Amino acid sequence: MTFQVIFLEALKLTFCQHEDVGAFCGFCKRLRSFKPEKSQYTLNLDTVIVHGNVLSAEVTTVDTTEEKRTTLWHYALKLSALKDATFRIELDEADPLYPRYRSQLALNGEPKPDGLKLISNENGKLTLSNIQGHKVIITAEPLKFEFVNLAGDTVVVINDNHQLLIEPLRVRKEKLDDEDSNVVEVEEEGTWGENFKSHHDSKKRGNEAVSMDFSFPEADQVYGIPEHTDKLALRTTTSGDPYRLYNLDVFEYELDSRMALYGAVPVMYAHGAKHSAGIFWHNSAETWVDVINYADSTVVSSLVNLVTGGQKKRVDARFMSEANVIDVFVFLGDKPNDVLRQYTAITGTAPLPPKFSLAYHQCRWNYVDEADVRSVNEGFDTHDLPADVLWLDIEYTNGKKYFTWDPVKFPTPHDMVANLTAKGRKMVIIIDPHIKREAGYFVHEDCTDKGYYVKDKDGKDYEGWCWPGSSSYIDFLDPVSSQYYSDRYLYENFPGTSKDVHFWNDMNEPSVFNGPEITMPKDCQHYKPPQDGHEGVSSYWEHRHIHNEYGLFVIRASHSGILKRDEGKYRPFILTRAVFAGTQRYAAVWTGDNVAEWGFLAVSVPMCLSLAAAGVSFCGSDVGGFFKYPEAELMTRWYQAAAYQAFMRAHSHIETKRREPWLYDASTLALLRDALRKRYALLDFWYTLFYEHTLDGLPVTRALYQEYPNEEETFTIDDQYLIGDKLLVRPVVEPGVTSVKVYLPGAANNVLWYDVDSYVALPARGYFTQDVTIAKIPVYQRGGSIVPRKERVRRSSALMADDPYTLVVALDTDNKAHGTLYIDDGETYEYLNNKHIYARIDYEPSGITYSFIDDKAHYPTRSWVERIVIAGIKTPPKTAKLIQGDKQTALQMTLHKGNDVLVVRKPGAKMAQEWRITFSY
Repeated sequence: MTFQVIFLEALKLTFCQHEDVGAFCGFCKRLRSFKPEKSQYTLNLDTVIVHGNVLSAEVTTVDTTEEKRTTLWHYALKLSALKDATFRIELDEADPLYPRYRSQLALNGEPKPDGLKLISNENGKLTLSNIQGHKVIITAEPLKFEFVNLAGDTVVVINDNHQLLIEPLRVRKEKLDDEDSNVVEVEEEGTWGENFKSHHDSKKRGNEAVSMDFSFPEADQVYGIPEHTDKLALRTTTSGDPYRLYNLDVFEYELDSRMALYGAVPVMYAHGAKHSAGIFWHNSAETWVDVINYADSTVVSSLVNLVTGGQKKRVDARFMSEANVIDVFVFLGDKPNDVLRQYTAITGTAPLPPKFSLAYHQCRWNYVDEADVRSVNEGFDTHDLPADVLWLDIEYTNGKKYFTWDPVKFPTPHDMVANLTAKGRKMVIIIDPHIKREAGYFVHEDCTDKGYYVKDKDGKDYEGWCWPGSSSYIDFLDPVSSQYYSDRYLYENFPGTSKDVHFWNDMNEPSVFNGPEITMPKDCQHYKPPQDGHEGVSSYWEHRHIHNEYGLFVIRASHSGILKRDEGKYRPFILTRAVFAGTQRYAAVWTGDNVAEWGFLAVSVPMCLSLAAAGVSFCGSDVGGFFKYPEAELMTRWYQAAAYQAFMRAHSHIETKRREPWLYDASTLALLRDALRKRYALLDFWYTLFYEHTLDGLPVTRALYQEYPNEEETFTIDDQYLIGDKLLVRPVVEPGVTSVKVYLPGAANNVLWYDVDSYVALPARGYFTQDVTIAKIPVYQRGGSIVPRKERVRRSSALMADDPYTLVVALDTDNKAHGTLYIDDGETYEYLNNKHIYARIDYEPSGITYSFIDDKAHYPTRSWVERIVIAGIKTPPKTAKLIQGDKQTALQMTLHKGNDVLVVRKPGAKMAQEWRITFSY
C-alpha cells in the first residue's frame, strides 16, 4: 500500500464533518472528496524554458476516463529560485476566462532572485539546482515536485498524493426554453451560488477553488497555520475537521479547536531530528488544511504499521482554498531557525516598536469619561504600580462615530492626554473599520459622495450592522479610499490627538453582526484597477478573493496615516485583531476575546508561539480574560505569565466587574506589583530582542524545538518557551498547584540553567519537578548568557531611560557568557541614521568587555552600569578594575558563597562608551 493510498483512505474516514461550521464550505467538500488514483496534471517537457532564476513551462490536464486521452486545460507553470534556500511555484490557467486574484500585501517587496540551472532532462524528469546546490526534481507525468537539501535529503514533495487541482473558470451555461424561446440559466448545484442559513452567496465566477498537497519526509511534527486554539504541534485531522483559515469575529471562542479565529496565516513548518522545511501558501481566500502525521497513534498509523511493519516518519498536509491562483513558497531550512528566517525574509520582520509599547497597558471597555481616566492614571501612582498606556474603547466616540470624541464624557481630550504624558504615559484609542451610516457624519458623507465604500453584489454601497448599528465599510483596495482613511489620522483631521496617542484597529476581519458568520458576504465587490477589455465580473474583486487580507489593508492604511502625522518622525503603535501574512510589518496582535478561565491562560502560550513562528512576535492575550471575572489566584498567575509575553495588556468586557490591580486584596496587589516590576526590569532585554528581530528575522519568543532541534522531547512542548535564546519561562497555568513539570533542554551540550530569583544553577536534565508558590513561576537564565536589567522601576518606562543597568552574567561550563544590549531614543526613526547603540557584552575569566557591534552608530545615553551579578563563578577574582577611555578605577566586589554569585558593586561604566573590566586572581 502506497502513501498516496494511505492518505486517501485516511481522508475517507471522516469525510467533511464541518457541515454546520463553515458558511459556504462547498469548495472544501468538493476538494476533500477529490481523490484520483493518479494526478491528471502533466508537464509538457517540450515547453520548458529556463532563464535566469525562472523555469517556465506548460502544464496540461487530461481526461483519463476516455480511451483516447484529450487535453482539457492548459496551465502556466513558473518555478523560481530565490535567495536563502527558497523556491516559489506559481500555477495559473494559461488563458483564464477572468484574471485570478493574487494577494497584494503579504510579501515585503519582490523576493530576491537566485540562480537556477537545469542539470538534466531525461526519463521524464527534470533536475534543477540553485546556486547553493539545493535541487528540485520535477516529474512530468504525473506532475510532481521533489525538493532536496544540501545533504541530499528530500525534504518537501508536492503532489505526491495527487491532490493538485485548479478548478478552471467557466462560462455559465444557458439554454432556450422551448415554449417561449426565453433564455433560461442552468443552475448547477453549488457552482453559481450556495446557501448558508438565511444567507445566499451568489458566485458569478462559478467555482474557482485550488488545492495542493505537500509531503514532509522524515518530519516528526508540523507547526504553524495560526490562528487556532489547538496545540502548537498540529494534529492529524482525519478524525474531524481540517484546520480552517478564515478571519472571523468569534464570540467566546472554544478551546482545543481547529476552527477559524481572527487570524489566518497560511505558513507551515515541518521538523524532524534530521532537518526542517516549510511552505507558505500565498493565498488570501478562505482556506482549509488537512494534516496527516503517520506517527500519530491513530488509524492512519495503524495503516502504516500494517504496510511497513512500523511507524514511518512523515507528515502530509493539503491546502484547499476557495479561489485565487496557486502560489507557494518552499523553504528548505535546514534547521528551524533557518526556515523561520526564510519566511520573514519573504513577508517581512516586525519593525522596531516604540519602547513604551513593550511595557504594561491598562485597558477596559470602557473607561467612561475623563474623570475615570484621571482616577485610573492616579491609581497606578498611589499604589506604586508602573504603567505606560491607558486605553479607550468605543465609548469615547461621539455616538460610535470614529475620529470623533464624545463632547460630554471626553470634552477636553488634549488635556486628558497631557495628564498622561506628564507622567511619561501614552494613550491608545480604538478605530474600527465600520463607518456609521448617519446623515451629517463627515466620514460617512464623504465615503458616500465619493464612492469609497465596499459595494454589495449589485454594485450598491454595502450596508451591514456593527457597533454603531447600520454601517458601511471602506474599500481599502482602492488607493484613493485608503488614502482618505489614512488622512483621517492627521492632527488637523482628528483634534485632540498628538504623537502620544496611538491606535487599536479592532473588528477588522471585518466583523459584520448580521453577515454570514458575523462577517462580510463573499459576493461583495472590491476595487480592481481598470483593465482594457474587462467588464462585468472582471471589473472588480469579490470579497471571497481578499477576505483574509482585508484586515491587513486596514492596518496598512492606519500605519500610513499615523506615520504621516509628524512627517515620518515617530514610530506608530497599532494593535490589530485580524491577522494575515505580513501583518507583523504594521501592528501587534492579541488573541482576541478570551475568557477568565484557566484554559484560556494556558492556551495563550501555544497561540502566541504559533503566531511568533508565523512572523508575529508582538503577541499577547487579554490579561485576566476579556469575559467574566478572574478570582485572585487566576489574576495573579495571568499577570505573572503576561510579564514574560511580548505584549502585556489587561483588558475586560464592559459588563464585567472592575479589576484594576488595586481592587484586589492587599496580598494579591503585592503579587501583581511584583509581576509588573519584573516586566519593567526586563524592558531593555525585550527591546534588544525586538531590534535583533529586525536584523535576523527570528521570533522573539520561541518554542523549545527551535533552539534545540535535535531533542525530540522538545518537539511537542508548548507549555513553556524561550525568550530569545536566553530565558526559559514555564508559566503556572493550573489552579492550586505547588509544583509543575519543567523541561530543561541542552543536556547533550552540558547547558546550565539558573533560577532567575535565587541564581541556583541547574544542569539541563530534561523533565523535573519544580516547586512553586503563589509568588513564583519558574524562569531560568541559560548559562553562557548575559541579560541586561533595570532594577529601579519607576511609574513609566520613559522615566527609566537614563537609569542604570544591572548585568546578570550566567556562566556556562567553560566559565564564559555573552549578551547584547540595544539603546536608542525609544520613539523616533533616528536609530536608522546611526543614532543608537548596539553593543556586545562578553565575559571571560580574565574580565568583561563592552564593545560596539556597530562602531559607526552612537547615542548620547546617560545610563550606566550600577551592578554586575556573576552567577556560577567557582574561582572568584581577587581584584577588579574598570578601564574606560583613559580612566582606570578599582572596583568593589562581594562574593555570595552559598550560590556561587559574585557581585561587582557600582562599577559606574558608561553605556555611551566602550569599556572593559579586568580581573586578577
